[in-house]
Amino acid sequence: MTYYLYIMSSKTGVLYIGVTNNLVRRTYEHRHELFEGFTKKYKCKKLVYYESSFEILSVLNREKQLKKWRREKKINLIKTTNPDLKDLSASLEMIQ
Repeated sequence: MTYYLYIMSSKTGVLYIGVTNNLVRRTYEHRHELFEGFTKKYKCKKLVYYESSFEILSVLNREKQLKKWRREKKINLIKTTNPDLKDLSASLEMIQ
């Protein structure tokens, strides 16, 4: 099974970091505000970054690592693969 660490962003730049085993489904849930919580409150609907691994523990450790980072470092990481901070959800069909 593949696991994903992902970062969602709002129009105002609020960032949310999460982990899932189904990035297409989870992105859909965020975009349509299906669950109460941080991403619904701050309208984090744009997928701006993700990484994948077959090892759940490495993904969970990476999530903990990134959550400790300062905002600037998170933005720099995102820009390594997505310099224009575009919504990557349209490209998700290729990974599932």
